[in-house]
Amino acid sequence: MESRIKNARGIDKGMTVVFYAVAIFFFLLLAAFAGKVIIGGFAGATPEMFRFARKGSIGNQLFNTIYLVFVSLVVSVPLGVCAGIYLSMYAKQGLFTKFLRMCIETLSSLPSIVVGLFGYLVFLVFMGMGKSLLAGALSVSIITLPLITTTTEDAIKGLPEGYYQASLGLGATKWQSIFHVLLPACLPRIMTGVILAAGRGFGEAAVLLYTTGSGTSLRWGNWDITSPTCPLNLLRPAETLSIQIWNLQVNGQDRALANLASAVLMLLVLAFSIGANALSHWIAKKNAGEKA
Repeated sequence: MESRIKNARGIDKGMTVVFYAVAIFFFLLLAAFAGKVIIGGFAGATPEMFRFARKGSIGNQLFNTIYLVFVSLVVSVPLGVCAGIYLSMYAKQGLFTKFLRMCIETLSSLPSIVVGLFGYLVFLVFMGMGKSLLAGALSVSIITLPLITTTTEDAIKGLPEGYYQASLGLGATKWQSIFHVLLPACLPRIMTGVILAAGRGFGEAAVLLYTTGSGTSLRWGNWDITSPTCPLNLLRPAETLSIQIWNLQVNGQDRALANLASAVLMLLVLAFSIGANALSHWIAKKNAGEKA
């Protein structure tokens, strides 16, 4: 009996060492990759590369990237959260619900190039938008919608049943229970889905090649929303950082600028993730009645 206990403890310690080693290896690999991209990107950078100019800089592309992801999240987050609420709280188990979940899983696994072609046919050919920031944002929202839907559904189903039953017992309606009790309780998990969706939107290139175009010309003193050079115009072509990196690498024009764009894009995703996690943590503490 004692030998079995010793063997079990030895195996437990051995597996603990293995798991720690794997975790440290992947952490060092990630740190090395991020460090190479960031350090290599800023090493060859010049002050002119950070300007908001038409060529030879990343300022306009950085703005387009943030603006496009923001618009795509404005579309996909409300739809995804509402779809997740429907699947977890309202949908009855049956063939239709199974078919709907299968469609969501299929949509989440579609290659980006297929979604790009779909966006091109729907938004450019049928709706006549032309290559624009709005067409790109809507196409990106198609990719991120299944992720947010699934995350919301799993987050609500993962809550203890007592949350919902206690709210109903206090006289709240079903929708009041969902909006005031369930959603605040599972907000951190929903924010995780939003972070993953935004990260995919930041780095998306294949979809945007078909929908946003690869050129951008902005005048920062022009705030006429109907003007093609207005930064806030959703119907103008909008080259993002990922498209700029692709163009520069394929054409071999300016490798230093492409490296800088890669470094800035990685820092942008990192900053968004940290900010979203901090906001989620603050809201969770506030809902729990703790000092934020």
